[in-house]
Amino acid sequence: MSQYFHHNSVRVVSNSLFGTASEALYARLKKIKRKDVECQKFFRKVLKSSFFQVLMISAITTNAAFMVLKTDYNIHYRMFQIFEISEILFVSIYTCEFLMKVYVDPIKYWSDGYNLLDVVIIFIILIPYTLRKIKGRLYKNLNIADGIQSLRILKLISYSRGIRTLITAVGQTVYTVASVLTLLFILMYIFAILGFCLFGVVERGDLSNWGNLASAFFTLFSLATVDGWTNLQEQLDQRKFTISRAFTILFILLASFIFLNMFVGVMIMHTEDSIKKFQRELMVERHVTLLEEKQVILRRQQEEVNRLITTKKTGGKTFTELVEEFKKTLRHTDPMVLDDFGTSLPFVNVYLSTLDNQDNTLNKLQELYYEIVNVLCLMLEDLPQKKSSHSSELLI
Repeated sequence: MSQYFHHNSVRVVSNSLFGTASEALYARLKKIKRKDVECQKFFRKVLKSSFFQVLMISAITTNAAFMVLKTDYNIHYRMFQIFEISEILFVSIYTCEFLMKVYVDPIKYWSDGYNLLDVVIIFIILIPYTLRKIKGRLYKNLNIADGIQSLRILKLISYSRGIRTLITAVGQTVYTVASVLTLLFILMYIFAILGFCLFGVVERGDLSNWGNLASAFFTLFSLATVDGWTNLQEQLDQRKFTISRAFTILFILLASFIFLNMFVGVMIMHTEDSIKKFQRELMVERHVTLLEEKQVILRRQQEEVNRLITTKKTGGKTFTELVEEFKKTLRHTDPMVLDDFGTSLPFVNVYLSTLDNQDNTLNKLQELYYEIVNVLCLMLEDLPQKKSSHSSELLI
């Protein structure tokens, strides 16, 4: 026991030393000041530009389409030179992208998993050229190297936040899915042993489906996916296995209706959580962008106000003239970055016209109210006279 703790302590100390050494190395490299800061900013701006992203997405999709066309022998034979030139172009684009990213941030580049995926894809691209150079064009495993070139399309992942969100959701479900798959394997192991003992007997058993443990596992996988399970059950019914129907129904209920649906449910739950998190991040980014634009507009307007105040002190202009000059500096796009729709110019125009209409309506209602009051007053004045005339008639 003491030896066990001693080894664990040594491992913890070694890990901490490695982490401290890596942090110290990173801090030392970070202190190094680059002399090409302007060039670095330029390439960073190019990498973050929408034009570069559209260019890379177009290149990757076009490369994937060309790989589809190359699967047809006649098209590949007729367009051989075009395919060769395009291959050189695509490899050059991927290499330039890699070099630009490494140049912009040579340290943090290797800490991003998607960048490491791009590096792996570049190595995969170089495999066929290396094999043709070393082993020749007639190497027997060259077709495998050509086949894995389809992994180039995975470069789209780094340019699609939606795909990255789904991959994050899948990564978060690893432990839960592993638990579900472990339970499913245990269930299949139990039923495989049971099916081998019941239906794999040498005399009258179904040896092709239940003759050994491997075939029993494969049969149970077919039952779990509910693929051709009726044919498997017919073969057992032909051999007069009365318990086979209860066995099949019980396994399908447990494997297909419970465990596989549990697997799908876990994936859906984590995917929804990742999508909600992705939407919150988009809202935060949009809010930050609006705040930055507001600050730029407020800074510009403050500069204009300061300039007008300085002009008033030196030129002696009136306040009305300053306001008119300040109005000329305003732009129609300024209010559009604000959160409240009521601050936009079209809404202000509509709102003011609505207020005018409300004022007219209130004036008309007020006139109507005065007329009603006048009519009521006249009615009240006539009412006592009618009463007095009626009382005099009674006395007579």
